[in-house]
Formats: sequence, C-alpha cells, structure tokens
Amino acid sequence: MASLTNKLIAQVAFKAGGDIFHHLMCNNPLHLISATPDKIQDCKMHQGDFGVNGSVIEWSYNVDGKPQTAKQVLQGIDKEKKQISWKMLEGSLCELYKDMVITVHVETKNGVDFVTWTVEYELIAAETLHPMSLLNFVICLTKDMESHIFG
Repeated sequence: MASLTNKLIAQVAFKAGGDIFHHLMCNNPLHLISATPDKIQDCKMHQGDFGVNGSVIEWSYNVDGKPQTAKQVLQGIDKEKKQISWKMLEGSLCELYKDMVITVHVETKNGVDFVTWTVEYELIAAETLHPMSLLNFVICLTKDMESHIFG
C-alpha cells in the first residue's frame, strides 16, 4: 500500500516586514545563527550559493532541546511571491519521514505580512508521530526572528 503525503501548515503574522524575512531566509540564512542561537547553531553551504536554486545547505539546530542535523536542497525560490522550498536530503528528519519538503511563503493581507510554513512529508512507519515539533520549531523561529529584528 502506498503511503499518503501529509501536510502541516502554520501561519504567523510577522510585524518586522515580509521582505526582510524573505531576504534573510533566502540570501542570508547565516544570520539565523545570531538571531536564534538557541535554535540554529550552524548553516554550511555544500554546493552552490545562498539564494540559488539547486544549492545544498547543511543545518545544525535544536528541536525540543535535542541536537538535529539536516541537509537540504533549495528547490524553489520565487522572489516575486516571496516563497522558498527546501527538499530534505539527509539528516534527523529523514530517519522518520520520506520525501519531506518545507516551504515558507510570505504574503500580505490587509496590510499585514504573514509567514506561512508548509511541511509536506510521508511517514516511513505508520506508528511515527507527525512532525508537530518541527512545525512548532518554525513558528518559534519566526517569532524569534521578529524579536531579533525589533531588538
């Protein structure tokens, strides 16, 4: 039996400006280390360059106080729509989920910028929990970035 693709979505109002958020995530993810040191410890470029489709990035980060790693490829950058997608290649999440893609999108509604995170994945085993801690992580990351920008 084929497994089904699951999807988790979270949307957070971002008062520090959607353009700033998109720029940091796309072109300057190294800034996340200083903006969210309790969450992101390292960000290494393995292939390509920041802000370029096909580039491979490795992250060291903490979810629920546990060290994690992730190697992902930038597979979709749309600067007009302020959208970025990463496909997971290796790391902690790949032990539990397959075909995981994380997308972040910034949109403005009634003068308010919203950051929307979408996590698409398949469970490797039926008893595996859905990645709610990852969704909580990106929500908190977004809020921490906003606090960092506002100082």
